[in-house]
Parts: sequence; C-alpha cells; structure tokens
Amino acid sequence: MPADLVLLSRVAFRGREIAGPRLQGLIALLAGDLRTGCGTGRLVEGLWPDEQPENPGKALQILVSRARSQLGADVIARTPGGYRLTLAEDQVDCAAVLVRAAAAARWSRAGDHAAALAHAEAGLARWDAAPPASEPAGDPVAALRAERRTAYQALARARALALARLDRPAEAVGLLAELAADRPRDEEILVELLRCEAATAGPAAALARYDDYRRGLRDELGADPGTALQAEHRRLLRGTAPALRHGVGHEPNPLLGRDADVAAVESLLRTSRVVSIVGPGGLGKTRLANAVARRAAARTVVVVPLAGLTDGDDVAGEVAAALGVREQALATALDAGPSLLVLDNCEHVVAGVAALVRDCVSATAELRILTTSRMPLGLSSESVHQLPELDQATSAQLFRQRARAARPGAELPDAAVAEVCRHLDGLPLAVELAAARVRTLSVPEIARRLDDRFGLLRGAARDAPQRHHTLHAVVDWSWNLLDPAGRAAMRALSVFPDGFTADAAQHVVGGDVLPVLEQLADHSLLKVVDTPSGTRMRMLETVREFSAARLTETDQVTAAFLKWATALGIAHHADLFGAGPYGTVAMIRAEQENLSHALRLALARDDRACVAAVTALLGGLWSLDANGPQLTALIRQTVRPLSHYRPAPELVETTRTALTTAVLFTLGFEGPRPGRALVALRRLGQAPPDTAVRAAGQVLGDPARLRKLCDSTEPLVAGTANLLASWTTEGSLETARQALVRFRDLPWLCALAHCRIAELSLHREDGVTAREHLAAALPVLERLGAWSEAGGVRAWLVLANLQAGDTVEAERWLEGLPPVALDDDQAKAAGYDLGIRAEVRLARGEIDEGLRLWRRVVDRVAGAGPDPWAIEAQAVAVVAHARHGRLDLVADVADALPGRLTHLLEHPLVQPPPHVIEPALCGTLLLAVATADRPAETSARMIALAERFGYLRNFHPTMSAAANRAARDESYATLTGDELRAAALDLLGQRVRSRL
Repeated sequence: MPADLVLLSRVAFRGREIAGPRLQGLIALLAGDLRTGCGTGRLVEGLWPDEQPENPGKALQILVSRARSQLGADVIARTPGGYRLTLAEDQVDCAAVLVRAAAAARWSRAGDHAAALAHAEAGLARWDAAPPASEPAGDPVAALRAERRTAYQALARARALALARLDRPAEAVGLLAELAADRPRDEEILVELLRCEAATAGPAAALARYDDYRRGLRDELGADPGTALQAEHRRLLRGTAPALRHGVGHEPNPLLGRDADVAAVESLLRTSRVVSIVGPGGLGKTRLANAVARRAAARTVVVVPLAGLTDGDDVAGEVAAALGVREQALATALDAGPSLLVLDNCEHVVAGVAALVRDCVSATAELRILTTSRMPLGLSSESVHQLPELDQATSAQLFRQRARAARPGAELPDAAVAEVCRHLDGLPLAVELAAARVRTLSVPEIARRLDDRFGLLRGAARDAPQRHHTLHAVVDWSWNLLDPAGRAAMRALSVFPDGFTADAAQHVVGGDVLPVLEQLADHSLLKVVDTPSGTRMRMLETVREFSAARLTETDQVTAAFLKWATALGIAHHADLFGAGPYGTVAMIRAEQENLSHALRLALARDDRACVAAVTALLGGLWSLDANGPQLTALIRQTVRPLSHYRPAPELVETTRTALTTAVLFTLGFEGPRPGRALVALRRLGQAPPDTAVRAAGQVLGDPARLRKLCDSTEPLVAGTANLLASWTTEGSLETARQALVRFRDLPWLCALAHCRIAELSLHREDGVTAREHLAAALPVLERLGAWSEAGGVRAWLVLANLQAGDTVEAERWLEGLPPVALDDDQAKAAGYDLGIRAEVRLARGEIDEGLRLWRRVVDRVAGAGPDPWAIEAQAVAVVAHARHGRLDLVADVADALPGRLTHLLEHPLVQPPPHVIEPALCGTLLLAVATADRPAETSARMIALAERFGYLRNFHPTMSAAANRAARDESYATLTGDELRAAALDLLGQRVRSRL
C-alpha cells in the first residue's frame, strides 16, 4: 500500500509533487520523528543553516502555512515547542521502513521466514533504487535519506536470508554475494551464501569460497571460522554422499484440505527439534507426516511405523532396523548432517518413544524428529500441532471424490452429501468409509443409517491399515489405551451432547476430575476449546456415541446430569435480568444443547425441580433471542408440570423465574388473561421486589392495578409496570421513558425500554428520537448476542433516518443489513427487508425501482393469511403505488383490501396481541382503501378515521402523516374501541353503496 507522504525516492504527498527545497526540508525534518515532531529552534537551524532570516519565527510560520495549504490544515499540528506531522507511521515511507525492518528482524529470529520476507520486500519497495552511500550536506531531505540507508541495508539483509532459508537459492545467491562483499565478516550471511552457492553452482564453488574466507581470517586475525560456518563446511564435504529416503510413502490419491497443516508443521520443524502431530484416530496424521517427509530438504529422511509394536522397549530397535544399524550406533547414524526422523503411531508406546527422542535430541545437532500420535510426548523440546478436523466443504469434496471412485454413476445431491458430512466429525476416514457405501446405497439412505454409524462405516480399502477397516476399530484403539478411570469418565461424560466445562464434568464423574480430563485430552478423546463463556471440552460425536453405547450406570449418570442442570438454574436463573448478564448469557448459550437434553430427560422422569431450573435459563435466553418457535415449544411443554409443582425453599426463586417467563409469553401472544402459569406464580406468594423477576411477580396478572403500580416507590416495580403499560395503554411513550429511568442499571431491560421508545417514536414520525434510542440499544443487544433483535434495530435505524430526512445515513445502515433471503422460510423477514429497501429508493426519487420492490414484497407475503406483517405490507404497497399514480400495477391487491378490512373489523385477531397492534392495522388498511379510492367523497373521512385508529407509520416516506393528511373530521375525536370499528364499517358500507 503506497504511503501518503513519500520522501525516500521523491518528495510528494498523495501523488502530488512538493516543490521548493525549504518546503521539502520542513517536511523532511518533521518526518524524521513522527511521534515528537521537531522544535522551532531545530527547524530554523535545519532550514536556514547558513544565514537565518531577519524574523526566523515569522518565516517559519509562513513556511508552515504554505505546507498546510498543500498537505491539508490538519496534517501539521502545533506542539508546545514546535510542530509535528499527524500522520501514522504507515502513511510516511521513511517511518514505515523502520517498522518493516524491525518486523523483518523479529520474524527472522522467530523462524517465520515467509513473514520476514514479506516485511523485507514491503520495506524495500519504498525505494526506487538503493540509496547512495553519501548525500549532499545541508539538505534535510538528503540527511533523512542518509539516515534511512541503515534501514535499507537491514531490509536487504533480511530479504536475502529469508529467501535462502525458504529454499529459494537461485533468487538468494546474488543478493547474498553482494552483502558478503559489503560485509566480509558477516558469517550468518556467509553460511547461507555457501548453501545457496552449493545448490546453484555446485559444492566445489562453495568449498572454494569457504577456504578463501578461512585463510583470510587466519592471516588477518589469527582466528578460525565460527561454529555454524564450520558445520556448514562439514555438510558440504558430505555433499557427495547419496541421500537416504526410507519408508516415505506416496499417496494413492490427493491429500485434500491439508495445505495449511503441511505448511504449519514445516514451520514448526524449522524452529523446534521435535514436532508432534496430534489428533484422534482417522484424522489423517500419517498421511500428513508422509506429505511433510516427501517435501523435506534433509538428506536423510526416515519414516518408521510403530503401530505393530506392543512394548515401548522395542522402539529403539525398530528405528535402528529401519536405518540398518545397531541400536548403539543409532545416534551416530542420525547425526550425519541434517536429518528428519518420522515416528508414526506412537500413542501406545509413548513412553518408549519419548525416551528415544530425548536421547537422540541430546546426542545430535541437526536431527529433527516428527511424530504422529493421539497424545503428545510431553517433552520440553516438543512443539505440538493439533491437527484439526476437515471443514464441511473439504469433507464434501472428499466424499464426492471417494464416492465417484466407488461407483462413478452414483447420484450425489448437494444437500444429502452435506447432511452426511455434518455427522462425520470432519474425520477423513469416516468420510471415506461413508463414501464407500454408495456401492449399494444412495446418499440419502446413508444419511438415514448414520444413527448406527459403527455398523454402517466398515469395510475400508484393502491397502488401509487393519485398525482403519471400521470406524469402531479406530475408536476402540484409543479406548483400549485408557485406564479404568478414564473409560468410566468417558461413559459418564457421554451424557453431555454438546461439550462441557470442568465443573460440569465434576458433577457426573465425581472425585478429582482434572487428572482424568487431562488424560482424555492427552489421548485426543477430548478437544479443549476456549469460548466466550470459558474453557470447554468436547467429544467428537463418533467418540461420544461409542462411549454412550458402553454406559451401564445410566440411571446414576442421568441423575447426576439433571442435578448439574438444576444447580446451574438455581445459581443463574435471574442473571439475565440483572446488572451483569453478559457472562451468564454466554454460559447459557454454550450449554443450550445440554440444557435442552436435560429438559427432555427431566420431563420423562417428572423431575420438576430440573424442569423449573432449565425453563428459567432457556426461557430467558430464547426471550432475549426473540426465538418464538423454541420459546413456544418450551412453555407448552413445561407449563403443566410447573403449574402443579410445589418447590422446595431453595427452588422457589428459580421456579418464580420460570413461571414469570411463561406468564410474559402468554401475555405477549394471548393477551392479558389468566392461565396456569399465572395461577402458579401467585401461589408462590410475593417476595420483596429487589430483583426484576420478583418485581414482575407483583405486576403481572392485574391489569386493573397496572396504572397505579407505574407510580410505585419501588423502582423495579415501577419500571416493570411502566414497560408493560407502554405496550398496553394509549399515550404510552411517557411510560416507556419512565421504564428506561428505572432500568438504567439493568442492561437487557434498559435495551428493551430504548427499543420501545424508538418504536413509539417511529410511530409518531420522530425519527431523530428513535435513532438516538436505537443507537443506545444496539451495542447492548450485540454484546448480549441477541442478533435477531440487533438485526431488527439495524433495520429500524434505516427507517428512523428516513424519517429524520437523512437519506445518506439511512443508506449507510442499509448497507449493513444482511442480503435478502430467498427461501420460503424467510419470506416474511425478506419481505420486511425489501420494504425498507423500497422506501430508500422512493426517498432517493427512484420511483420505479421503489415500487418494483414493493411488488416483490406483496409477492412474498401472498398467502400469509391474517399475518399482521402481510396485512401491513399489502396496505403500504397500495398506498405507495396510488401516491405515484401506478395503482394499476397492484389493482388486484387494492381490490382485496376492503374485504380484508371488513373481516378484520368483524373478526379481531387472536394473536399477536390484538390490544396492541390490531387498531393500527385497521387504520393502515383504512388509509390504503381511502388512498386507492381518491377522489371519492368518503376518502377524506376514511383518512381522518385512519389517523384516529393510529395507522402504522414506520415506512417513510410512503406512510408519512404529511403525505396522507386529510381534512380533520372532529366527529371521530371522541370515538374509542367498538365505536371506531362501527364507524369504519359504516364508511365501508357507504363506499360500497356509492359504487352501486
């Protein structure tokens, strides 16, 4: 990326040349130290070295003013003692090269030569050519360039060394030769030059250079070359010896998805004497090790498989036999220059392997050892590469490759292949075994049979190791390496379907669980991952099913699992509504699948304590996520057992939270009427309203007292009452504001209040207020992970900015919305998103495109029945087309609206809450009918009545009050409820009669 300010090869700012020696000099002096800048005295001395002007300070000010006019007023800032540039280091080439030089040196020391090369080349690219050895005196630009010559040399050195160490001798040899000529005693450069010269010109040329250097060093200083140079000399002398490759395998088919792993292991081998590739069976560790061995530059590469050994004492003998030497001569054979020893399948003889590796490392200088194992060796010289599972895309690619090899004409539908691969844990062996089944089964049949994966996944290729002929054998190999405590723990931990923490494991395993967990992780039977909620351990699904099939203490383990879930609910049931919900929400998300499993077991066992605990946790999470389907299923499953539950004292508050969630769900979806959950909640009795949940218990279920409780002296009671009132009473904006005041210290409830204020402000067409509150709610919802709600807030921010008249800001928020979904399940959400996009187009004056998008919305919601959004969308689309004289494009929709309105007036909606949204829907339909009928006599009265109903005004500009203003008809001013409905039906009747 080019710098904004260029000084090393020319003087320019953002592509424009800067003329004038003093102006250039000023910029060079300031660029010399971006952080502190330059004092006035030093600037005057540097700019006028021979004869200073009569008023130096004034002259400097004029020069700075000229510079600002060319660079921008904000590029040069005043400091207490002078001036400085406000640019960052990467914006100024002479500063950027210092950063690059330091980074290249740092990565070179760390052994990441690819990174060192990238930084070196990026730094050198700042110069058009090598800087001269000297610059004219008295010129600040020349002086700056001379200072940066050191950085150039460091970058050139780093580039040459990195190219050599990345095995690119042809590119490196010339650069190294130039550096060696400038620095004849730089032995690090000389070592790499000898290697590259041997590779390009031959060992004889490199040996001759070494002899010249050795003689010169002895003649001048009476010294010998350094250790590294002498070692390279010995390697060159051995260069005529034949290379040894033993046991290195070649692949029968391409190794998919492992390029990054090959590169990672090679990088570790450059910096570590011992590298272990660790992972569960069937993951492809052996294939990866052979891929690394095939690419190794060492002259001696030996691969020794250890799967056939039964005793760790036999490891040294097996390696010696592979090398064709006695055990006593093993270290000598491996010390004949750079060597790579690969020990494959070490987990069952790990102690013997560790002892051999430790002895070999201490007895050799240039030996590297690569092991594959299901557990690390545990040596201080060891670096571990934890081999990851294949991702979904690579698993599908591998499945297709092997399935076509098994039956070329097999149908491989994408969805079915993806479904199979989702259940195979990213294990290449499992994917290959499943793909082989296409000889006799279709892919959908394979997916259905994966419930018995161990019966299905058997029969590997004849050239596969015996232990890989069935998936069962792969897992059984690891199982048999465990001690009895480890196997018991695996059986117990299989009760968790989605991983667990150490604390959770303690509940079902008992005793001192950490040593057991460490043993299982060492054997690659547990995968340890860091998550937002803390460290978790997971079993591959394959391993979990294998362990679960061996679970004999089912009742005991299940009881312990349910006690864990109950304890979790008791500890955290009310946290989401409290002052610090963030850690708890992350924890519940992580445990969501486990808690759902616990709920199923608890319902089957009639463990109502656990039902209450899990309902409290999942009910809160799914309310936060606005996950209507799961919340509905949860309440319907649990409300009956909870309504008959008499909790023990320690479970009263947990049960209160569960029942409060159920009551709020009922209130939101069925309106304010008593139900099982409310009766059970009242039966628990009232508690001091010192938490939001307890306060809600005093407010819920008594609509007659709601207005009075809004003025309660108890802040949480008042907050809850006001928030509920904002959804149930007219003129509710003030109640939402009062709720916000009471909930300032409760993040989630505070965000809800902000959203409600914003929603009501949008309805009042106060977009400025709406976006202020939406902007306050958004970071809280995002931090809570409430992505569905956060997405809704982002959509509302588009509408709020349209109402505020800020189309540019509306478009900025629009760009952040996700792409429009195309599948039927997302039709409603996509239609809403399209409606927002339509209004942005209309606000920009792109009428045809805006109307086209509204017609797409209508197509999306067709057949949605009495869904409130479908009703609103059709009404807004009609208003938009009528307003722009294109009603003919939606004539069929417009013709159907009077009938829909009549039906809605005569048959009120059951859900969602009719007391909240139905009057506004009626008003919206009235407005659409009236707009489509203009200039009928009844239209003005319909519009006035629509305003009295309070039609929905979210979509702006189409539904703005100014655009839909009608002559006010005061005869509707005092009408409410059924009177409004009757007036609307009467107007519809007049409309029909006027058309007869």
